[in-house]
Amino acid sequence: MRVVIAEDLVMLRQSIARLLRADGIEVAAEVGDAASLVSAVVAERPDLVIADVRMPPTFTDEGARAAVLLRERFPELAVVMLSHVVEPALAMTLAAERPARFGYLLKDRVLDLDDFVAAVRRVAAGGTAIDAQVVDHYLAGPSTPTGPGTLTGRERDVLGLLAQGLSNVAIAGRLVISERTVDSHVASIFTKLALPPDADHNRRVRAALMWLNRC
Repeated sequence: MRVVIAEDLVMLRQSIARLLRADGIEVAAEVGDAASLVSAVVAERPDLVIADVRMPPTFTDEGARAAVLLRERFPELAVVMLSHVVEPALAMTLAAERPARFGYLLKDRVLDLDDFVAAVRRVAAGGTAIDAQVVDHYLAGPSTPTGPGTLTGRERDVLGLLAQGLSNVAIAGRLVISERTVDSHVASIFTKLALPPDADHNRRVRAALMWLNRC
């Protein structure tokens, strides 16, 4: 896997690069602004980009806008966005059209070394990785009369962990239930969300996006 890192904080950028290299991931380029990110991706054609949402010169949404541009130009490019704060609306805007190969993590997650690398690899493989704090924000929000609002409390727990990108085995361990029980909950979730088997779409990703976008 080849990665381009875009982060204006030099120490954080270098720390992420060292962490990835230690796990056998090639860092093709390290840059500090959105324009350089676009140039690096065009030149290096990486498998995945790790980018700060807010970058120079205005520190608003330059990184996010660069990510949107790059995903349009390179549809197979995986993207992990980093942020200091929970910005669920921005996360959902970025994930809306192509939730696969997308991650949105708070920068604190980088300190959780194993989880961070696992999230990066999961996104590169075609999955999602939405930060638990973003998921918690939606758990606290209102439910709709149909769709995810019809899920039971346990199904909501399962789908919340699914939205973070966890496998059924990992969900079972987190909730201290059997994997067979998780399989049953996931099947029920797909049924209630009207997501029949479809070879062209990842149902887990689509279910997570539907749930996170319900508000």
